[in-house]
Amino acid sequence: MRTITVIGASLAGLHAALALRTQGYDGRLVIVGEEHHRPYDRPPLSKEFLTGALTADRLSLADAEEIAELEADWLLGTRAEGLDPPSRTVALADGRRLSTDGVVLATGAAPRTLPGEPLAGVHTLRTLDDAAALREELSRGQVRVVVIGAGFIGAEVASSCATLGHSVTVVEAAAQPLLTQLGADMAAFCADLHTDHGVTLLTGTGVQALHPEPGRSAAAADGGRARVGWVELADGRFLPADVVVVGIGVQPATGWLEGSGLVLDDGVVCDAGGATPVPGVVAVGDVARRAGHRAEHWTSAMESPAVAVRNLLAGTTVESYSAVPYFWSDQYGVRLQLAGTRGAADTVRVVEGSPEDRSFLARYERDGATTAVLAANRPRPFTRARRELSREGGLAAV
Repeated sequence: MRTITVIGASLAGLHAALALRTQGYDGRLVIVGEEHHRPYDRPPLSKEFLTGALTADRLSLADAEEIAELEADWLLGTRAEGLDPPSRTVALADGRRLSTDGVVLATGAAPRTLPGEPLAGVHTLRTLDDAAALREELSRGQVRVVVIGAGFIGAEVASSCATLGHSVTVVEAAAQPLLTQLGADMAAFCADLHTDHGVTLLTGTGVQALHPEPGRSAAAADGGRARVGWVELADGRFLPADVVVVGIGVQPATGWLEGSGLVLDDGVVCDAGGATPVPGVVAVGDVARRAGHRAEHWTSAMESPAVAVRNLLAGTTVESYSAVPYFWSDQYGVRLQLAGTRGAADTVRVVEGSPEDRSFLARYERDGATTAVLAANRPRPFTRARRELSREGGLAAV
């Protein structure tokens, strides 16, 4: 291949580019990124960056030397709008068409939003610019923050806002936060984290609509948009809000690939090695649906690209990527770490520490084997348990 184009200047896109050079590819390398920033680390956006403990320059995923060694053509602030595999071209929003022999799809995912007119003061959190805009609002003095969604991102934002001294309410449609991911017992632990730190947690209700602040006209400072004032819940209650953060999940960024011939189904459908049925096209990171599963995890986005580009260079799948799913979250001074895949019927058992002490290791079990492990502020025991899961291919003996 004389030219390979990576679409997406993300964690996965960067590691795909690094892996290409490491594996001996010495042809032209083009990296297209919709944002104006070079690849940066997203997990701190809802935590240290939002609280001001970390500046933007410390989020970079590669230093100047590593960037130079890639010898890549960076097309930043440029959105890809179409892929035509038969002609081996990528259409860009500015009208240019890139000719390429191979393509790595690393466009990630975009936050889900609520219906209704855009209102100032309503935020999602996915990009550095998103986080910077939210941080700016939070720096203007104490405000009433409503976080919609108590998933990992919502919980981290709530934790950061509470740390900054704001009045925080979290709205979650499920009966408990992270109920699907952790089960009832551990979800109750996460609920207590919110309430123990003065955050109001409202569960079992969704959001009906967002309403502008009455009697206040749209301001030029807000881009001519009316400003949010109230959150209407599905049960009829109204919550006053100066700032709203919508954290109701993401959807893979695949709209631009419609009509490309790729199979799109909650992501770009590919095999366990990241290869799509279209020759010369692989997918990595949050946008890839590998062997029926899509992982929105930092570790997967960092590790799986090396496998995908090896298959791209080989012209066929010579290797598959398999790893025990792993995720972490920092909330209210507690580091939660989860490895493995919890089943709905699995039981959970605390084997070290105590949830009351905010430090424990728990195992999810099925038929005498461990399917997943969860830790709160127990990094070393968790690391050992995670390795055990990896050795057993995701099921570790008790």
